[in-house]
Amino acid sequence: MKKLIFLLLFSYSSFAFAETIVTESTTNSTVTTNGEMTTTVKSPPPSAISPQFSSGNNSDLCTIGVAGAVQTQILGISAGTTFTEENCMRLKNAKTLYDMGMKVAAVSVMCQDKNVFDAMMMAGTPCPYEGQIGEAAKIGWESHVADDKHEMNGTGEKLDVKEKATYGGIGLLTLLLLL
Repeated sequence: MKKLIFLLLFSYSSFAFAETIVTESTTNSTVTTNGEMTTTVKSPPPSAISPQFSSGNNSDLCTIGVAGAVQTQILGISAGTTFTEENCMRLKNAKTLYDMGMKVAAVSVMCQDKNVFDAMMMAGTPCPYEGQIGEAAKIGWESHVADDKHEMNGTGEKLDVKEKATYGGIGLLTLLLLL
């Protein structure tokens, strides 16, 4: 009897697990959005555009371009300029004179730079003095007044390119601080 009850329970439980379960589900959703967007531009953005100063593809020019711009909400300023690099001009002139066969004149042009002048004196080959070369030029330079020597060497009160750019930058910074 126990076996029969056990058998019936066992067979009934296996039939219970064999049934399938079916579930149906339906979902409907609707999203509706209404909106309006408006963009109003009251003024264009401020822009101070700096001019471009360059020698372009021609690198044979001895000029340096410097430009800058400052912009606030009210006022915009841009400026630019070019500087001539004196040593570059000296080198070009000396090369041209040398290429034309005027070697003494080419050395004289190079001697306008104080560093070259001092180096030539230290080497024992002084710069030409009024057409004289060698020992005669050395005697001429030694008897020459010191002020005239510096004047001929181009060491007057001229500002070089770096000093000009520095003063220009300081002026631009001062202008910025005032705005």
